[in-house]
Amino acid sequence: MSDAVEIYEVGPRDGLQNEQHEIPVADKVAFVDALSRVGFGRIECASFVSPKWVPQMAGSDAVLAGITRAPGVRYAALTPNMRGFSDAQAAGADEVAVFGSASEGFSRANVNAGVDEAIDRFAPVIEAARSIDLPVRGYVSCVVDCPYDGPTDPAAVARVADRLFAMGCYEISLGDTLGHGTPDAIARMVLAVREVVPVGRLAGHYHDTGGRALDNVDASLSLGIRVFDAAAGGLGGCPYAPGAAGNVATEALAAHLERLGYATGLDLAALNDAAAMAQRMRSAAGQG
Repeated sequence: MSDAVEIYEVGPRDGLQNEQHEIPVADKVAFVDALSRVGFGRIECASFVSPKWVPQMAGSDAVLAGITRAPGVRYAALTPNMRGFSDAQAAGADEVAVFGSASEGFSRANVNAGVDEAIDRFAPVIEAARSIDLPVRGYVSCVVDCPYDGPTDPAAVARVADRLFAMGCYEISLGDTLGHGTPDAIARMVLAVREVVPVGRLAGHYHDTGGRALDNVDASLSLGIRVFDAAAGGLGGCPYAPGAAGNVATEALAAHLERLGYATGLDLAALNDAAAMAQRMRSAAGQG
């Protein structure tokens, strides 16, 4: 029996947040519905941040209201504060996520607060979610490199991951936000983090700017990580990380894992359909 690897689909949120042209809610709903037919256990499809800062995430409540929810799929939303958490809860999110940084420069650019202050802000969100048994996922960005501070110390990543896990995040997603990571750098970071967070509670989130995302996945697999974030069609990037390209494409990651003998449980034909839809959305938006 082959080893199982889960792909956590982030296209509708992390993938679309950096698009420059408005994408209609109906298109976002159709995209999530297409992804729901692929076989994912978790799909991140909403973000309750201020539309002033991330315009593409406006209408997240309408997206969650409009999708056809597939049995066994959890639909997740990013919730940076209590207002966002309340909105996500009202919209019926099945899990929420908080987003910290391992670097001071990125944290201040992203949320106008230092690393520790930003994490402190998550405490009421995590506490409120846990009080109603709503799962909370924690993201750590800039785990190998920062556009403002340069290389990130693996010990800094471990410290942030440790805090988020101790606060109650069930899983910590480790983000190579710039996509500059190498297998060696990723391995050093994962080795540091798994000293404080069980490796079974870690996920890799590797952007493909440098074309090494799949190599970084391989390095992480060798160290025990079995969950990876990806975006259908390779959508993505980050508004606060200049020059960062898209997430690793889900269809490329799934095919790579299957070739290596890992079971993903995904319908690859349905996934290719969703990836094609993602590319059409991007093309249509660019022409709008």
